[in-house]
Amino acid sequence: MRPRAKSALLWGVVGLLAFLVAVQAYQLGVSPFPASIPVVGAAAVGVGLVTAGVAYATEHRLRTKGRT
Repeated sequence: MRPRAKSALLWGVVGLLAFLVAVQAYQLGVSPFPASIPVVGAAAVGVGLVTAGVAYATEHRLRTKGRT
């Protein structure tokens, strides 16, 4: 696996887990989250995919500018 793809996948995992932590913090601090577990899981996967896509798309540009 190419380093750029591996980095993007890892950023996707970070985004997915950060979303799940935010949902859990909302449940603990405010009130029960108004969505079922499958909906939250699907949203977390969506956030992870978007994060991975953005990371993959922007890494090359940041690297050429010397910002990584």
